Amino acid sequence: MNSDVLIPVLAIATLAIVIAVALWQRARVAQSRNDPKRSAFTQAHGEAPRPNRPGTEH
Repeated sequence: MNSDVLIPVLAIATLAIVIAVALWQRARVAQSRNDPKRSAFTQAHGEAPRPNRPGTEH
């Protein structure tokens, strides 16, 4: 394969891989939004925020 064909083929393949991974991750996020146990972060940080420290009220 000469470089006149190789570069466009690699560019198209790279774009296809990036789009496929983005769609896969989007599907994972959409699936996890229906689940109450989404992640360790939302599980550990789901309570009400702590009160402001004295002197920092705006």
